[in-house]
Amino acid sequence: QVQLVESGGGLVQPGGSLRLSCAASGFTFSNYVMRWYRQIPGKERELVAGITSAGDSISYAASVKGRFTISRDNSKNTVYLQMNSLKPEDTAVYYCNAVQWTNYWGQGTQVTVSS
Repeated sequence: QVQLVESGGGLVQPGGSLRLSCAASGFTFSNYVMRWYRQIPGKERELVAGITSAGDSISYAASVKGRFTISRDNSKNTVYLQMNSLKPEDTAVYYCNAVQWTNYWGQGTQVTVSS
């Protein structure tokens, strides 16, 4: 059974940091491109960051570049999103996504940036 389980979300003040984790199981994690998306209610899901299967190529949305860092540990079947200098506009539900011939999604974790 395929599972992507996000964790690490929560409430943080502007300027603070959070580290999201996404633990994968049920498929060959090291073969998949991994991405983080976020979604605000009523808006389309937005691609935040992506990392290739070997971790040798990384991309970011312009809105998070320089503040967020995506990484992966294929030995732990886990992808991470380190989020620094958080802003209120980063508030969203963050989703983990695995892409190869198929597409898998996690259930999402809420990140709220507010004072």
